[in-house]
Amino acid sequence: MVLSVVKYGDPVLRQRGAPIAKLDDALRRLVADMFDTMYSAKGIGLAAQQVGQAVQLAVLDLRGVKDRPSQLWLQGHPADVDAFMPLVLINPVIRPVGDAHEGPEGCLSFPEIYGEIVRPSEVEVSALNERGESFEFRAGGLLSRAIQHEVDHLNGLLFIDRMSTSVRNEVRDEVDQLQAETKKSLGRSRR
Repeated sequence: MVLSVVKYGDPVLRQRGAPIAKLDDALRRLVADMFDTMYSAKGIGLAAQQVGQAVQLAVLDLRGVKDRPSQLWLQGHPADVDAFMPLVLINPVIRPVGDAHEGPEGCLSFPEIYGEIVRPSEVEVSALNERGESFEFRAGGLLSRAIQHEVDHLNGLLFIDRMSTSVRNEVRDEVDQLQAETKKSLGRSRR
C-alpha cells in the first residue's frame, strides 16, 4: 500500500526513531508499504519517519541508477550492488570512513529541493534485515550517501542540516514555503 510521504514541517521528521525490538507482521507490512511508497515516489531510499513512524527502519533500492555509481564490499570483497537490493536496514549503525566528498542530494520530504552536501565517501554498516538477521557491509559512492541520508532521518536529522550556509541560503525560500504549507495542512487536519 502506498503511504503518504511526510513533508518538511511535520514534527515526526525531527523525532529520533525508537529501536525495533520485535519483528512481527505489522513491521513486515510497514516494510512492504515503505517499498511501495518509495517506488511510487520514484525514490531510492525512505526512512520510517517519512511515513510518520518514528522507528529505526529504512529501505533502499538503487537498482537502475547508472549515472551515480555505488560500491559494496561484503567481508572485505567487492560485491554486486544490484544483487544486494532491495535493502532493509533495521536498527542500523554506521561508521563513516574515507574522505569527505560533496554531492547532490534531494529528499522525498522536500519535493523539488536539492543541494550539495558533504559526506564521507564510504560507510561501514551493521543492521538487522527484515528476517531479524544481523549483517554487515561497507558501502561507497551513491549507496554510501543514500545510507547516510536515511540514517540521518532515523536520528531526526535532515539533509538541510548538512547544507553549507551558502547552499542553505540558496534554498531558504523554498524550504520556508514548504514548512509553512505543511504546518497549515497539519493545522487543518487536526480540526
